[in-house]
Formats: sequence, C-alpha cells, structure tokens
Amino acid sequence: MHATDSAPRRNLFGRLAGAFTVGMIGLTSAHAEADTAQADNTDWPGKLTGRHRQLVDAYGINAGFPLAYALTFLQTNPAPGSATSVVVLRHMGFPIALNSEIWAKYKVGEAFHIVDPETKAPAMKNPFLNPKPGVLIVDDMAIDRLLGKGAVFGACHMALVFMSKMLAGNAGLSADEAAKEWTANLVPGVSLIPSGTWGVNRAQEAGCTYCAGG
Repeated sequence: MHATDSAPRRNLFGRLAGAFTVGMIGLTSAHAEADTAQADNTDWPGKLTGRHRQLVDAYGINAGFPLAYALTFLQTNPAPGSATSVVVLRHMGFPIALNSEIWAKYKVGEAFHIVDPETKAPAMKNPFLNPKPGVLIVDDMAIDRLLGKGAVFGACHMALVFMSKMLAGNAGLSADEAAKEWTANLVPGVSLIPSGTWGVNRAQEAGCTYCAGG
C-alpha cells in the first residue's frame, strides 16, 4: 500500500489511534458479548511446531509489511517444518483479518484511508487477500498464501468490537449486528482471540521471538 506521508495524514492516523485507544477503555462488556466466539480459542496459538518460531505483532497495516516479515521468516528457514510464523492482527492492523465483502460493505478502506495498490483509490476489497499477481510487493505475502504455508493468525476481538461499532452506520446496522457479521466474515483460517495484547503474550509464552510489524 502506498500512502502520502503528509502532516495532515499523520494527524489523521494519530486521531484514529487515539480514538481507538480511548474507545477500548470503554468496552468493558466486550468480552461478555462474544464469550462463545472466544471460548474455542483460549488455547491459541496451540502447540507450535518447528525449532524456529516468530511472532509478528501487526498493530498497524504498515503497507502490508507485517505479512512480508512473516513470509521472510519462513523463506529464510527453508527446511520443511523448521519454522512457524505467528501473526497477531490487532489495533489498526486488524482489518487485514476481514474478508473483501466486509471491506466493501463497511467502506473499510475509505474509513481508514487504505489505498488499493491496484486501483490507487480507497480499497473496496481486502488488498492482502487473493490479490492479482504483481499487486503486492511479493505475491506470497498475501494472507491466504501465508495461511497455506502454515502461518498462524490471531485477530483481536477488542478491535473487532470497536471498529465494527465505528463503521456500523455504513451498513445501516446496529453495533451488535455489525460485530456479529464481522465475526462471521473473518478470513478463513484466522482465529478470533480475546485481544491482541493477549495474543502477543500467548505467542511468546509458546516460544516465539518478537518482531514488531508496525
């Protein structure tokens, strides 16, 4: 993804991140709203295989580089079964976890000023899911391809609740309806976990080294 590095743009993302943080503080009932969704994933990331294990903390989209880091780690440990990449999609990096239907319906790209590298317009689909060849920096950094290579993905439930509430009006739905729809439309293979910070902790407890994805 390419973005104009301007002061107004930086200020916009600063305001979004600030609003996100403040909003999270007020979501004291968020876990109660989706206990069922979380119950199956409290043992995430499970028993990891491979001698080499790395967590990529994707707290921002950062032009897709968190996905590129996960791919690079796998490619530089090429022996079969020798390495596992774990990626936590949290905070402003959470939208990578959503399928293209949600991106279009809720205008995710427009809301968070994410430009589609193919159209050069606000993304109306998840640019990191099933992209055309040559669109991304490296084709294999697409989330579907990483999942196919055995990468483990966790998506922050707290971010889902906050962002779906923020954009519910774009789809003419209530906050609860939007949260349920987003939960049902995560990229297949991505686990919904209690929170991103929870996932960062659990991945390291499972033996992963830490890589800041931005």
